[in-house]
Amino acid sequence: MIGTERVFSIFKELNQIPRPSHHEERVANYLCQFAERLHLEYERDQENCVVIRKPASPGHEGAEPIVLLNHMDMVCVGMNDPLNDPIEAYEENGWMKARGTSLGADNGIGLSMALAVLEDDSIVHPALEVITTTNEEDGMSGASQLSKDFLKGRKVINLDSEDYDTITTGAAGACLQFHRIPIQRLQAEDNRKWFCFRIDGGLGGHSGVDINKGRCSALIPARTFWKAICQKNDIDVSLIEIGEANASIASKGEMVMGIASDEAVEFVKGQVDSINLWLREEYGNSDPRIGCCIDECDSQKTIIPKMALEALVNCLEQVPQGVVKMSESMQGTVETSNNVGRISTAEDHIFVSTHTRSFLDNEMEALSKKIANTFTAAGAHSEVVMSAPAWQEDQQSSFLQLVSNTFQDVLGWRPRMVAMHFVLEAGFFVQHYPGIQIASIGPRIVEPHSTSERVELTTINDIWQVLLELLKRLAE
Repeated sequence: MIGTERVFSIFKELNQIPRPSHHEERVANYLCQFAERLHLEYERDQENCVVIRKPASPGHEGAEPIVLLNHMDMVCVGMNDPLNDPIEAYEENGWMKARGTSLGADNGIGLSMALAVLEDDSIVHPALEVITTTNEEDGMSGASQLSKDFLKGRKVINLDSEDYDTITTGAAGACLQFHRIPIQRLQAEDNRKWFCFRIDGGLGGHSGVDINKGRCSALIPARTFWKAICQKNDIDVSLIEIGEANASIASKGEMVMGIASDEAVEFVKGQVDSINLWLREEYGNSDPRIGCCIDECDSQKTIIPKMALEALVNCLEQVPQGVVKMSESMQGTVETSNNVGRISTAEDHIFVSTHTRSFLDNEMEALSKKIANTFTAAGAHSEVVMSAPAWQEDQQSSFLQLVSNTFQDVLGWRPRMVAMHFVLEAGFFVQHYPGIQIASIGPRIVEPHSTSERVELTTINDIWQVLLELLKRLAE
């Protein structure tokens, strides 16, 4: 039986290459060099997507070609310098984790499997196209810009999945929008006492698969603080930083503010205590470590005009955070949601990102448009960064039944076939390549897009064995 040793060693190599979204050049270089070392044909497009082609195993040249799909970027959480910091992975109690950062198992493990298949000539397979896309986590520009002739295969095994006991056969559509509220900064008054209001300890997580778990986005206490305190008192705000990634539930944030007097400082500290009490009552079970504090900080030279801050708060009160609607046809599945991923202040604007998802494209488009109109009415400029269509396979197709039967024969159990409330690149592939069929499988990855991200080691081996048997059956 072919083991997973090489899968883990390739994953270790990948985790020495920083790969945040929009900065995948070094990983693309690695993939091209990987292909060159194996003397395999490869192609790299203008978005740094790479496809590596390997001929069929001897005697199986007549089989239909198969595509192995992954993405090369990851959500970098907990890193001081995502462009240079490597990932320190370790094993504990049957899980692989990372020290203080996201692990990159999404989608590094699947990519490592695909590369290990390319490297091992003892594996029986049809002709293979191993395609690795860019910017999947923050806009899907790689998949959306693929040329119509980049792929020949029409059956795809997508190894970008976190649900070990399922075959993902559908995914929500998604619309990522950036909103910028213009500001003209004012000079700060000299008599202010400066403090930093911090929110930390949230579980955060994936803004699709974790959106219905009752977790507290850092936006919630920040919005409460702004509305209850800043708008009603003589308090200036100089800086706002909420969230780390557009595709994550915000786990932390901070706001730097100037307060007029000692009495006002004591009042604000008392309000912070009240917010913490409310957080424990409201989120004590679902997000027990989230909390806020206030500490003195360096003085600031400029502040955000109060009108701009009020415009921001008014927008955030109208924009939904979390589940908007549960599906009537798919029990227990979120149909439509929205997540405010990041809020930050620049010299001349306040930036807000929103990520809207739905299994119904018209619902996604309507909610996205409503959100954009809300910001536009407040004087903001809104732009659609990514709009990905929903995707749904025929669960009775012979291809999906073959995948299901392989699980049954290799592992002794039959996986569920489910549609998931996260966006996959599959919608773009269906648009670009008519007749394409996609099955998404992968090991058990928990808490992706967070510092708690971890992958269960035994499930990596199980999915590896399923993949090898599936390729063999497709070759025959």
